Amino acid sequence: MRHGGKILIECLKNLGARHAFGVPGESYLAALDALHDTEGTLDFTLCRNEGGAAFMAAAYGKLTGTPGVCFVTRGPGATNASIGVHTAMQDSSPMILFVGQVGTDMIGREAFQEIDYQAFYGTVAKWVCQVDDIDRLPEAISRAWTTALSGRPGPVIVALPETMLSAASDVPAISRPIQIARPAPNAGAVAEAEALIASAKRPLIIMGGGSWTDQGSADLQAFAEASDIPVLAGFRYMDLYDNFSPTYAGDAGVGMNPATKELIRDADLIIALGIRFGEMVADGYSLMQVPEPTQRLIHVHISDRELGKVYVPDVAIHADANAFAAALSPVTGSWSDWRTKAREGYETSLTAPPQPSAVDMGQVMQHLRDVLPGDAILTNGAGNFAIWPSRFFPFGPRNRLLAPQSGAMGYGVPAAIAAKVHDPSRTVVCFAGDGDFQMNCPELGTAMQAGAEPIILILNNGSYGTIRMHQERHYPERVSGTELKNPDFAALARSYGFHGERVETTEDFAAAFERALASPTGAVLDLNVSVEALTPRQSLSAIKAAVTP
Repeated sequence: MRHGGKILIECLKNLGARHAFGVPGESYLAALDALHDTEGTLDFTLCRNEGGAAFMAAAYGKLTGTPGVCFVTRGPGATNASIGVHTAMQDSSPMILFVGQVGTDMIGREAFQEIDYQAFYGTVAKWVCQVDDIDRLPEAISRAWTTALSGRPGPVIVALPETMLSAASDVPAISRPIQIARPAPNAGAVAEAEALIASAKRPLIIMGGGSWTDQGSADLQAFAEASDIPVLAGFRYMDLYDNFSPTYAGDAGVGMNPATKELIRDADLIIALGIRFGEMVADGYSLMQVPEPTQRLIHVHISDRELGKVYVPDVAIHADANAFAAALSPVTGSWSDWRTKAREGYETSLTAPPQPSAVDMGQVMQHLRDVLPGDAILTNGAGNFAIWPSRFFPFGPRNRLLAPQSGAMGYGVPAAIAAKVHDPSRTVVCFAGDGDFQMNCPELGTAMQAGAEPIILILNNGSYGTIRMHQERHYPERVSGTELKNPDFAALARSYGFHGERVETTEDFAAAFERALASPTGAVLDLNVSVEALTPRQSLSAIKAAVTP
C-alpha cells in the first residue's frame, strides 16, 4: 500500500519522465513527498512562478519530444500556468500539467481556490481530466502521456484532488514506456503527391510542426536537394531544417521578408509538411486564398483534424511527416532557376543594414554566427527583438531554437533554463527584450538553484518596442504606456550569482560575450540598444516619416 503521490511519480518514472518543473502547493503534498526519493532519476526543478514553470515544461517538451512535466497548485497556481499551456498548444509541444485540486468531498461548492479545470482549460488543451479514484490513477497517467504525444502533440491537464493523492492503494503503477502509434502514408498517396510535384513549375515545400525527428529532417533534406526544390520553415521552426542547405529559402513567419512573400505567392504548388496553417505562415492568410488557394496544395499532417481546417488540399495525407519524407523518391523538373532565386533571397536577407544604435545588433549577430558552437540552443520570448535570432542566425542541423508560436512574452528565460536542465553541456543563449526579460526574471533564482545558468542577452531599449512600433504607425507622436524605466540589470544578475555587465557599444560586445562564455554561472549582458532601432530595416524615424504628413 502506498499513497497516490507515490503511485503517480512511479508511473511517470516508468514512462520515461526525467525532469519535472513546478511551484509547491499544499494541494499536492503527497506528490512532493514522492519526489523526495527520486533525485537523479526524476528531478524536480523548483521554480519561482507557475507561468515560468509551465514555460519550462513547454520548452522541455519542444526540445526533447517527450512530455514536459509541470506541477502547480490549485486556483492561482493553475491560472498562472495557463500561459505555458497555451504556448504548448500553439507550439504543438507535448506537455502534462498536474494541478492540485480541492478534496473530492468539497468539489462543486466553490471551495477555497477551487476551479473547474475542464471548463477552464477545455479550449487550450488536448485533454483535461480529474482523477477522483486512486485506483484509476495509472489509467489516467497512461492516457495523459499517450494523448500528449499522439497525433499533433500538445498539452494535457490532470487535476489531482488532494484527498485522492493522500489516499492509499495497492494498485500497480504503469510498468514500462508506452508505444505511440504513428500513421504512415499509403503508397498510392505518395505516388499521387509525387505526380503532382512532377507536374509543377514552381514547387515549394513549407515544413514545421511538433513531430519531426532528426532522421525525418534529414530525409526531407535529401529529397529536397535531390529534387532541387526550395524549402521554407514555418513560423519559428527554422531549426528543423539545415539552413546551410542550398535548398533552404528562409522562414514563413511574422514580419516576413518580401522575397519570402513573393515565393509563396508565386508558387504553383505548395507541399505543406507537418504545419498547421496558423496566421503567420500565410501572412495573415493574404498569400493563399481561403479556403481554396490558387496554388495547388499537398498537405501532410499527423492529425487528420488539421487537414482541410483552413485550406482545401488537392492531396490530403494523414501521416507522420517523417514517414512521408522517408517514402518520397526524388522528382526532377525544370525549376532550378526557381530554387536558385529562392536561396539567393534568403542569403541576401542575412545581412542587416547598419543600425542606428550604440550596440548594432546586425554586427552582434555576425559575431554570434562566428563563435557559437554548432549545437548551441537559442531561445527568445516575444517582441521585435526576436527577429534577430529568427532571421539573422542560420541554424545548422544540431542547433535548436526554442521560441513561442503563441507570441508570449517572458518565454525565453524559462526556456533557456529548461534547455540547460536537460543538457548542461550545451551553450544556451537567450534573447530577451527589457520588457520581455522582466516578465520572468525571478526565474534567475531557479537557474541559480538548479545550476542551469544560460547566457541572457537583454536588448534594452527602454520600451515595449513592438507596441511602440504599432503606436507610431497608427497614432504617431502619441506615445502612451510603452516607455520603461528599468533597473540595473547587470547588478540584478550578479545578485542571483550570474556574471552581469552592461555593454555600451558594439565594439565592447565581443570581449563581453567571451567573458559570458567563460562564466561557470551563466551571464546576463545588458545591451545598449536604441529605441530608434525598432526593426532591422526600418528605424523609428522612418516609421514616423511614413505616416506623418
